[in-house]
Amino acid sequence: MPKYIIEREIPGVGKLSAEQLKGISQTSCGVLNKMGSQIQWLQSYVTGDKIYCVYIAPNKEMILEHAKQGGFPANVVSEVSTIIDPTTAE
Repeated sequence: MPKYIIEREIPGVGKLSAEQLKGISQTSCGVLNKMGSQIQWLQSYVTGDKIYCVYIAPNKEMILEHAKQGGFPANVVSEVSTIIDPTTAE
């Protein structure tokens, strides 16, 4: 199944409290539960004004539908073509 990186522009997101981030996560999980097991959220990285999310889904359209249902921006959705890490250099 394809893996995607989603860039979400949310001004000030890096300053949100743990409780606020928990609420965002709960909303996302609620939408995922309704959408079924084909789409999975793996993890997200929160920076000053953006969240970078890693998802597995059959297609980009499903990623965009999750964003729409959850009320989240999905400013850039990129399919991962391959993964490299330090062991790639060996």
